[in-house]
Amino acid sequence: MEKIRNCVYELRPLMFMVTFQVVFAGANVLFKLAANDGMSLRVIVAYRFVFATVFMVPLALIVERKRPKLTWTVLLQAFLCGLLGGSLCQNLYLESLALTSATFASAMFNLIPAVTFVLAVAFRMEKLCLNTMSGKAKVMGTLIGLGGAMLFTFYKGIQLNILSTHLDLLHRQATAGLAASSHAASPNYALGALAALGSCITYALWLIVQTKMTEKYPCHYTNTALMCVMGAIQSLVYALCTDKDWSQWRLGWNVRLLTVAYAGIIGSGLTYMLLSMCVRMRGPLYASIFNPLSLVLVALAGCLFLEEKLYLGSVLGAVLIVLGLYIVLWGKGKELKKMTQLMPSTSPQITEPTEITVTSPTCPKGLSEGLEEKEANSRRDGIEEKEVMDVENASN
Repeated sequence: MEKIRNCVYELRPLMFMVTFQVVFAGANVLFKLAANDGMSLRVIVAYRFVFATVFMVPLALIVERKRPKLTWTVLLQAFLCGLLGGSLCQNLYLESLALTSATFASAMFNLIPAVTFVLAVAFRMEKLCLNTMSGKAKVMGTLIGLGGAMLFTFYKGIQLNILSTHLDLLHRQATAGLAASSHAASPNYALGALAALGSCITYALWLIVQTKMTEKYPCHYTNTALMCVMGAIQSLVYALCTDKDWSQWRLGWNVRLLTVAYAGIIGSGLTYMLLSMCVRMRGPLYASIFNPLSLVLVALAGCLFLEEKLYLGSVLGAVLIVLGLYIVLWGKGKELKKMTQLMPSTSPQITEPTEITVTSPTCPKGLSEGLEEKEANSRRDGIEEKEVMDVENASN
């Protein structure tokens, strides 16, 4: 039973990130449904953080009643997390979708593991260590996962008629018309490419800042609540300045309310808290390497619920993504095991005082008796000498 408990404890970061990507894939499907219903994506981002704030702030106040005092440094880090990982990152990604294409934006967004790896090495959160097996595994796994994501995005191949449930939650004609109009309205492809690259860099920077914030203020519920508050303020200001059609802000008992509630409460509230725990335990690279996994999960969800086609390139890319993920996890496991083995020798040890008994070497019986008699005579002579001195002092 103890072994099972330890195994589950060690697998917590893996389970956290898989849960994060599954929830993110579900949010992507709901985003498509809400956009097909005519809802502005900027309004979705704003409502998402509003719902996350309403959910996380009371939860943080209840769970973490005893927390360290907030400092201006922590508030600044929360502001940067809300900006880099929330409002700025998501709105840049949506702008890149509008100015380029979904394929290009997805391919650029999958550069996150590589960018995070470079930034983590630059900020000395990760060690390159190309002369060790763990360092080579991290670099190789990152490149393999990146190649799989690119193959998944750009190569189709033959169509595979598997995993089809003939369930289509979207109206194909309306969606095609929406995509055509958005592509025709693209005024500047280069600007869209810069927006996609910006979203990738801001996401990677968010993981770096999130790691620093959890080290300085290790209260995950409060960290997530602060980030959601900052993201809600920023995204609300941006959405109100860009979308002045008040009909976009109207929610009913429909897919719009389901989308923003799911994306806010689960997609931003609970999963951001899991990611905060993960980056504290394993670092930013570990969290970012799971990002291409969302491509595979979104493709599976599209085949099951949106009647999207599955191609050979998607399957091959998915295999490479999972292979790269496994190699990086193996490298991180070897690195963590090595650090654990070196920890006792490098950490200071507290020693308790011990009683040391010094024993003389054994000697023959006659010799030991002679030594004891000599010691007794010298002790008796000392006593007699002391008595004589006392008598002389008394007579004087």
